Amino acid sequence: MKLSEIKKYLNQIDDIIFLSPDGQLIPPNFHVTEIGQINKRFVDCGGKYREDTVVNFQLWVSDDYEHRLSVSKLKSIIESSEKKLDLNNSEIEIEYQGDTIGKYGLDFKDGYFILVNTLTNCLAKNSCKIEINNEPIESECSSESNCC
Repeated sequence: MKLSEIKKYLNQIDDIIFLSPDGQLIPPNFHVTEIGQINKRFVDCGGKYREDTVVNFQLWVSDDYEHRLSVSKLKSIIESSEKKLDLNNSEIEIEYQGDTIGKYGLDFKDGYFILVNTLTNCLAKNSCKIEINNEPIESECSSESNCC
């Protein structure tokens, strides 16, 4: 989900409800403790330079049971972040504490924001000896390529 989409969905709901990937409700006393833009510059295992940008929302559950994040407050936090950080309309990444800090994608269905599991992936499959569905992919890998 992109930043513009969450703003659209916030206009359609009265309460903010997040579900974990396994369908469990995130406690209603969560807070969005930060919104930021993360710019990542990296080289994949095939040697190609890449850039990626996400808008990061950090969800935190506290012992404060008296306050609940309202739709208007989250809209205000988003607007403030957009102005101060000059956010672009990137994909949203959610940070949420489990056994460690997890990073999730975001979806919306039936009035709920749903954390979506993310996966690692090889971005240079055509440069490495990688099999998909037990089918070898053509490879340009050599011992000199520094691939994988």
